Amino acid sequence: MGTWAQRARQLKAETCALYLAYRDPRTPWYARVCAAVVVGYAFSPIDLIPDFIPVLGYLDDLVLVPLGVWFALKLIPPEVMAESRDKAQTMLANGKPVSRAAAVVIVSIWILLAALGIALALKLT
Repeated sequence: MGTWAQRARQLKAETCALYLAYRDPRTPWYARVCAAVVVGYAFSPIDLIPDFIPVLGYLDDLVLVPLGVWFALKLIPPEVMAESRDKAQTMLANGKPVSRAAAVVIVSIWILLAALGIALALKLT
């Protein structure tokens, strides 16, 4: 069980490093978009598949997030990721990072998507 906890901590550290790499001006725009989507989804309280659904509920956390992190890491320059990992380790050692602006952006995106979904559903009926 210790290896699962270790992998979860490593994934959290990589996600935090992705967030920092996203903010680095040396990161190409397409890598920034990918990193923003992955980080936003990983830290979002709303999942694609709700956690209360047996087995499938945790599928996105076990498959989609690591796959997204892996893909985003392939797009970001190695030197940017190395610096971002160092900064992430320091940040995580000093306590959990909190970004109210990021929370507002994530919630706004979900509200916008919900509104678009409702508008589409009303249009189809």
